[in-house]
Amino acid sequence: QVQLVESGGGLVQAGDSLRLSCAASQGAFSGRAMGWFRQAPGKEREFVASISWNAGSISYADSASGRFTISRDNAKNTVYLEMNSRKPEDTHVYCCAAGKGPDSSRYRDSYDYWGQGTQVTGSS
Repeated sequence: QVQLVESGGGLVQAGDSLRLSCAASQGAFSGRAMGWFRQAPGKEREFVASISWNAGSISYADSASGRFTISRDNAKNTVYLEMNSRKPEDTHVYCCAAGKGPDSSRYRDSYDYWGQGTQVTGSS
């Protein structure tokens, strides 16, 4: 069964750091790029960061560049999103996604499996 399960969300103060994790089943991880997206109520899901299967290609949204770091541990079938210098506007539900192939992509259509998401709420 293909499964993606996020964890690590919560209520954080502005400026604090937070690390999100996404544990994937083998079928949803091996040979695939992984991505993080986020969504606020009433808004479309937006790209945050992506990493290729071999971690050789990484891409960030402008809002994440310089503050967030995506990484993966292929031995653990897990992808991470380290969020530093967090801002109140980072409040969203963060979802991980498994790519259709090994190449990093910022486009939602490049992903075919999605987790349920984890809520990150910031206070100023």
